[in-house]
Formats: sequence, structure tokens, C-alpha cells
Amino acid sequence: MNVKLIAAISAALALQACATSHHKEAHGPVADEVIAEQRAALAKNTEGKGFGPQAPRDIDSKAGNNTTAFNTAPAYTSMNLCNIHFHKNAEHKGGEFNKYAGNGDGHGYHSGYVYSGQLSAIETQKIDAEICPSKHGALYPGDTIEVHYVHSTAQVKPGPTLGSCLSDANKNPQLRVETQVYVLVNDKNALDFMELTKHGVKNGVYQALNIPSNTGEPVQYAGSTTGPGYNEKGSPFQVSWSVRPKVAKVNIETVGQWCKGNAFDEDHAHGVRNLVINPDLLSKIQ
Repeated sequence: MNVKLIAAISAALALQACATSHHKEAHGPVADEVIAEQRAALAKNTEGKGFGPQAPRDIDSKAGNNTTAFNTAPAYTSMNLCNIHFHKNAEHKGGEFNKYAGNGDGHGYHSGYVYSGQLSAIETQKIDAEICPSKHGALYPGDTIEVHYVHSTAQVKPGPTLGSCLSDANKNPQLRVETQVYVLVNDKNALDFMELTKHGVKNGVYQALNIPSNTGEPVQYAGSTTGPGYNEKGSPFQVSWSVRPKVAKVNIETVGQWCKGNAFDEDHAHGVRNLVINPDLLSKIQ
């Protein structure tokens, strides 16, 4: 595989976590027509091109017309954890995160889906700190995040960006994303994000050691990399997804602690890709 192609793969994988650099600053929510135009552009730019199934999607809907097939990645327990990052609001829809947050700025921020359950006044009480601030804003009690625990069949170790999922020996590994949606609460008794992202070697592979196991049977489907850079173009990469349908509550202060320093150089929430609703770009969930 030539150097240019390798660079292209690394750059495209990074789009799952980041919006492209030419995105403009947010100027408030965009009209429905803007999102419709982006979806129309996605349909036009992928029609007849052979793109495989895309992500994110509504995990409560099994329908899909895309028949492009690829081998399902192994169970994450036999793969190497290569990256952890999170998005503000859920990229996926379904389960306990099916309330639409709105169109956002049209570039993946302040959009997506949020926790549809109820929180107490204490859980959403303000705190005297900015949590994971960025130019798009900070996180607050009551906010929803979608965490992506990315795994690779390459012999790699956890690190910054999705380029960490590739190695010099394997530039085309199988990829799996274990997905958990969390709601941030002002509660010291809630889950500790530092523990939820703790990782180490287990059974010979790098693993996230404390991914929740009590948030429902993961919905598994064939999809792609995500991120707002793919709102108007298809992702060419093949990813096996496992999305847990139930939300877990996490202590927001521990998320802020993680953003101040971690092995993945992550310090803020990333934007979301528009929910893919075109059946020609979705696989059928078995």
C-alpha cells in the first residue's frame, strides 16, 4: 500500500472523532432545510459509487437496503483497544437516547440525541467548574455523551487519534466500536469516568477494563466511521458496531478530570454526524 493511500486512511479515520478544520464557528441552530440539503448531498455523492453501510443509525430500526458485505470483526475481548473518545450528545438514536437535541450548528455540534429519562434537581445542579471546555462550549450536568471504545485487530496499543488503530504491519485492520451512552450528573456516587476508561492488558490484548455490562444487549450492525466530516460524503471504512441501548449515569467531575489528561490526548467532546436515514446507506440488522 503506497504512502499516499496510508496517509489518506489515517486522515479519514480521524474524521470519526473530529470535524474537518474548515468548519465555521457556530452561529446558532440551523434550519431543517440545511440538514435536508446535507442528506441530499450525501445521497448524491454516494449513489452508484459502491459505498458500504454507514453509521450512525437508529438502532431500534432493523431496516436497511445496503447489501455490501464484509466480515464482522471479532469480539472486542480478542481485539486491541486502540482509542477512546466521546461525542457531545449521542450520534446514534434508540434505546434510552431517542430525544432529538435539534439541528445544532449544521457542523455536528449541539445536535444528535439525548437521554430521554428523568433526572433529579440535585443531579442537574450546576457546578463551579468548566468541564471539558472547547470553542463549541463546555459540558454541564444533564448533558449526554456517546463514548466510543475503538478496537483493532492490528497489534497496537491505546493512543491518540484513530491513527493509533493502524500499525506499520497492518494498515487495513478490522475495526470494532463498543459504544456506551452516558448522562452527566452532579453526583459523587455516580460512575467514575476514570474507571470507565481504565485500560490495561488482559488475556494478551489491550482492553478497556470496565465497559459497563448492565446496559442492555448491544445492538450489532455493519457500518462505517462517523463524525461530522461525513455529513455530505460517504465513509469508505468498514466498522463493526456494538451499541448498548441503556444509558449509564457518570459523575461529571470525573469526566472533567479525564479531559485534563489521558492516554488519548482527548480534552473535549467531538461533534456528531447527522443520523443516517437513507435505507440505501444502511445495513439490515439481523
